[in-house]
Amino acid sequence: MLAILERIDPYSDNIDLLVELVCHLRPRQRWVWQDADDPAQAVRTLTQLLKGNPGQAWTLRRYITTLLEKRRHTSLYSDIGILSNDGFVTELKSRITYRLLPPALDDLYLSDALDQLLYREDDYEWIRAVPDADWMQLFGVIANAPPPDDAAPGRARVVTLKGLLDAIRTLSCRICALGLEPRLVHSYSQIENFDSPFLMQNIEANRYLDEYARYLGGERERPDDARHLLVMLDQCEDVVLKIRRLALSNGTSIALTYLLVAVQQSIDRLQKLLFLVDVTDEKGSTPVPAPALEVMDELVIDGEVMTPVVPQADKPGQLAPLDAPLLSPRQRAAISLAEELIEAHNTKYQVSGLVRDNVHLLARNVTENASRTGEHYIAEDRKDLRKMLWSSSGAGFIVGFMALCKILLGYLRMPPLIEAFLFSMNYSLGFVLIHMLHFTVATKQPAMTAQRIAASLHRSATGRGIDVDKLAELVNKVFRTQMVAVLGNVLVAFPVAWAIAEGVRWYTGHHLVDPIKALHLLNDIDPLNSPALFYAAVAGVWLFVAGLISGYYDNKALYTRMGQRVQQIRGLRRLLGAERLARLGGYVEDNLGGLMGNFFFGILLGTTGTIGFLLGLPIDIRHITFSAANFATALVALDYGMSWAQIANATAGVLLIGTINLLVSFGLALWVALRARKIQFKRWILLVQALGRRFAYSPIEFFLGPRHRQLPPPDTVSSRGTK
Repeated sequence: MLAILERIDPYSDNIDLLVELVCHLRPRQRWVWQDADDPAQAVRTLTQLLKGNPGQAWTLRRYITTLLEKRRHTSLYSDIGILSNDGFVTELKSRITYRLLPPALDDLYLSDALDQLLYREDDYEWIRAVPDADWMQLFGVIANAPPPDDAAPGRARVVTLKGLLDAIRTLSCRICALGLEPRLVHSYSQIENFDSPFLMQNIEANRYLDEYARYLGGERERPDDARHLLVMLDQCEDVVLKIRRLALSNGTSIALTYLLVAVQQSIDRLQKLLFLVDVTDEKGSTPVPAPALEVMDELVIDGEVMTPVVPQADKPGQLAPLDAPLLSPRQRAAISLAEELIEAHNTKYQVSGLVRDNVHLLARNVTENASRTGEHYIAEDRKDLRKMLWSSSGAGFIVGFMALCKILLGYLRMPPLIEAFLFSMNYSLGFVLIHMLHFTVATKQPAMTAQRIAASLHRSATGRGIDVDKLAELVNKVFRTQMVAVLGNVLVAFPVAWAIAEGVRWYTGHHLVDPIKALHLLNDIDPLNSPALFYAAVAGVWLFVAGLISGYYDNKALYTRMGQRVQQIRGLRRLLGAERLARLGGYVEDNLGGLMGNFFFGILLGTTGTIGFLLGLPIDIRHITFSAANFATALVALDYGMSWAQIANATAGVLLIGTINLLVSFGLALWVALRARKIQFKRWILLVQALGRRFAYSPIEFFLGPRHRQLPPPDTVSSRGTK
């Protein structure tokens, strides 16, 4: 590092030597830093070198000042870390393209200069690993280095301050434009009833910046504070939060989600910049003299008059050095913003970050719609359980005929793609019919009930934590409802398939399937000698995907007002009449998610085996209800000539396939729902203990539920309502 310091030309705007200096600070190994490769130690070494040679410290100070003076700052503060106005799809394509072929750099901009200085994607990690106090000590040595007698005063702070002020104006205009977007106004039409805070904050920002310019020019003794502007920004945030809450009931879209994320990022950045340019003390009474700004040559904004605070490491596992300087709140804010900008710059072409930031809110709304649907799959008492048994029995009856149709379609020996289409339509139309008749397929429940459990976790997460007993009660309800639904499906699908097979033999004189096909059906559900359990896991994944599809289309139906759109079709109005068309529109809006989820689930089941065959991959599906129907068909085809071992093996296969179906779909749905709500629940052992207590207290009620629905006492309801 000493050799680099000796070669620095203080009046050069070539960034190469600074790049070399940063390379000496950067650890050679990624992820793991040894004592000899500690970036914090490297920063302290550089600090000691500059302390021992004030001349080189001033040379580095003047060199960095020159670099800052020759480059434009605004885009660094207003663009880096904030989504562009191009939209989600355009931004996604740009990031993918730039990952393969980075854009051309313009050394005129400070943001592009960072590409040369911090070119590794993990640079922000080692920069954050250095304690703030070490950085401030280094910057203090550089900023306080005494200039030689013939040195001209620098203007690094003035250049930096002008860039910050220009970024404030840019961000304010951007917030105003985004806040007046038709999508946002459409989602919160009440904003048209009063002055838009997005527009008013821009007016206030321009007034604040104009007054600030007069202060810098010496025309005013002190600048106005940004209190009124911050109030308007708070109102903008309130509108964003209201739109997000409304989206839970009215639906959302990727475009609206992207817009909300961009607005929130711009507001957050603008608030940080306003704090940095504020030149008053914590009480808002002592401004920094305007003429002093003309001669300051600082690399950080620390000219305010503030009460220093005790230095802290602010990062896990770090300790502030004993001789660390005292850090003011604004110095901490400056370092925090610098680290934020560096991380955003290093990750600006990462696709995962864009998808994570935008899909989070969309996934929250999709899973919220699925959780509301999941409430219909939870039985509260024995009366509800009887209804669920009847509903699942109806589905088992239809599945028995769907299994017959699949066997008959297999005898057609059609080309693979046509066969996949026929299988898909058999599944899809059958599941849609089950939904329209208000029957229940047991394996469709987990993806919905998992969202309901996650929603319960979110609502119960008060300051005292999650109520594990209430959660155990809900899980118990889900468990017994699921068991009843499985029994209804299997106990009806099996005898229906058996009756069909016996009916075909009685009517035609021969079996529905030959013995070879029967053995093939039994091998398909063999849990030991076939990949049946793996195929059951594949079906569980498709069940989870179908739940997401249902939530997506429920969200889409609400957001696009599907019922109203259907009622506006003039041809249908003439054909059905206004009253029937209104009922049709309401049905479509309420059931679009269920219809599309079942339809696409059928396509996924029907095409998986064919795609696996065409690609040479061992992929297929196994579903508990169809496996039970196939077991009955094979039993008749073999003239009941099965040993007890074969019967036990087939029965175990059906039960294990159902277990895998349920566990995989439930686990994936619960994981996504928790991630969408940013919930981390680590008290699973407490949940198991609570379930154990419920079983020990009343085993019969644990499996059969209470005789009557338990309602909270009236005084409890009223007291909750008053809180």
